[in-house]
Amino acid sequence: MTYRPIGVVRNRIREPRLTGWEDVRSDIFLLDEMEPALLGIEGFSHLIVVFHMDRIPLQARPILRLPLAGENDGEIGLFATRVPARPNAIGVAVVPLLKRRKSVLRVRGLDALDGTPVLDIKPYLTAYDAVPGARLPDWALRAQVEP
Repeated sequence: MTYRPIGVVRNRIREPRLTGWEDVRSDIFLLDEMEPALLGIEGFSHLIVVFHMDRIPLQARPILRLPLAGENDGEIGLFATRVPARPNAIGVAVVPLLKRRKSVLRVRGLDALDGTPVLDIKPYLTAYDAVPGARLPDWALRAQVEP
């Protein structure tokens, strides 16, 4: 498989981190030739950004099981987590669209480092992307409220 980036992320974050992304503002600089593809995007409050996590070292993936935070000797499978060490270095994030200027999109909360290649952008559609009645296991609910 070969993918061609359509743009790049620009922000102030140069080193990987697991938390603290919620207030990070990023500009997604798309290739100039992609500008016509943005027609109408301003009407959406949120976007789905697909990006290549190009700075995850190969030796960090794949981790198939991880310890559960707050659990004694419990483990959880990689696919039950959102950790960045994935078998394929593909990142996906739902972010609010703050503004568009030509082929540049400003978003907030994108967990991608400065210089990260962007592979695709899709509008967030509530009819497809918000699942009513979705459930989480108890350990995941606890993890969401723990610092």
